[in-house]
Amino acid sequence: MPEGTVFFPDEPILRVTAPIAEAQLVETRLINLLHLETLIASKAARSVLMAPDKLLVDFGLRRAHGAEAGLLAARASYIAGFAGTSNVQAGRLFSMPLFGTMAHTFIQAHDDEALAFEHFAHAQPDNAVLLIDTWDTEAAAHKVVALAPKLTHAGIRIKGVRIDSGDLAEHARRVRAILDAGGLEHVIIFASGDLDEYELRDMLAAGAPVDGFGVGTRVDTSSDQPYLDCAYKLQEYAGRARRKRSEGKATWPGRKQVYRRHDADGRMAGDAVTLETDVQPGEPLLLPVMRGGCRLAPAPSLAEVRHHAADNLARLPQALRRLEAFDYPVEIAPSLHQLAAEVDRETMSATASRLKT
Repeated sequence: MPEGTVFFPDEPILRVTAPIAEAQLVETRLINLLHLETLIASKAARSVLMAPDKLLVDFGLRRAHGAEAGLLAARASYIAGFAGTSNVQAGRLFSMPLFGTMAHTFIQAHDDEALAFEHFAHAQPDNAVLLIDTWDTEAAAHKVVALAPKLTHAGIRIKGVRIDSGDLAEHARRVRAILDAGGLEHVIIFASGDLDEYELRDMLAAGAPVDGFGVGTRVDTSSDQPYLDCAYKLQEYAGRARRKRSEGKATWPGRKQVYRRHDADGRMAGDAVTLETDVQPGEPLLLPVMRGGCRLAPAPSLAEVRHHAADNLARLPQALRRLEAFDYPVEIAPSLHQLAAEVDRETMSATASRLKT
């Protein structure tokens, strides 16, 4: 399936046709890459669905499970709809927008918080987003208001403030009131600190006046769903369909295709998993990308993948745009049931024959 495609349980997302040794050589790395980025992209997409009109930024490198995981998480979250990342290396490698604010260390290195704000604003005049929760959030907001005229006189416009601890929604309400009363209605409020799709949903439902979010630990580690039960299994060998029948881990045999139906509004209405030769109504999702070890076309750009993901999210049924459980219809076609039964009969017959021998 093209990267950025929404898929559901029991659907094959990748088919490798190759000599068995070659196919197994790439198995572990393929699962490693597809598994991680699917997890992060899914978690990030849920955040995008909960805060569709807000600035969302990947803030998770420090908690990611290694440097490569942090890079791939930044990429996956951007595909899912995040505006960018704080990961400078990801920005360099993938040409992603970079975002950043000041650190608590910068504040603590000063004896005076207002002086720290002023120094940072002069050092970053085009990105003066001030971190205001080091000691007292509301007191710091008042300092920002007091400092604003001096910075304006120097040609510096305060862009925003960031809150990183405490009751983010309540602090945001109080800070918004302080900024507005001080004539700083243009200053945005950016929140960070152990956020995920549930926190975003609850904060925005409560009317928290937050313009953007730095989302890190819980997305980059996929904290509530740290793994997917994905598998890479042999489904055909030497021209014959094969399948695994282990309890709770049975697979469907043969070369498969997934067809997706849409309703009159263009929303996803249901999928059918079937054999490659069994054409079904709808759009086929598995597309060839390599043949004979060579790409059939250049890899799509990150912007194209991101656009494809946004189009897929826009086509989700309304019930799937919420966080509550919803069963999306995925049908296993009769042709697959029939082939599985044939493979089982052949396997049992061959086993019985060997036992007699």
